[in-house]
Amino acid sequence: MAASSKGTIVVNVVASDRPVWSGRARSVTIPATEGAMGILPDHEPVLVLTKKGTLTVVQEDGQRTDFPVSAGFVSFDSNKLTVAVDRCDDESQSA
Repeated sequence: MAASSKGTIVVNVVASDRPVWSGRARSVTIPATEGAMGILPDHEPVLVLTKKGTLTVVQEDGQRTDFPVSAGFVSFDSNKLTVAVDRCDDESQSA
């Protein structure tokens, strides 16, 4: 998936046992160990540890999806976000 669409980031969410979600998003809110962290297009590159909480993805079409996640890490660079966690429950919720 190319990272060229204006105003979006490429997101890949993976659990230790399987891929969970992949697509384009307007924003992602991460349950970082130091508190909630929002990622928008063109954010500075970061590598962050996550804690148990809710990962919120606002998709390209504006649909919001919440994923209950466990501890892991997030890497963001060049409008590509990778979320790697130990567990992500199948019970995602769309708003």
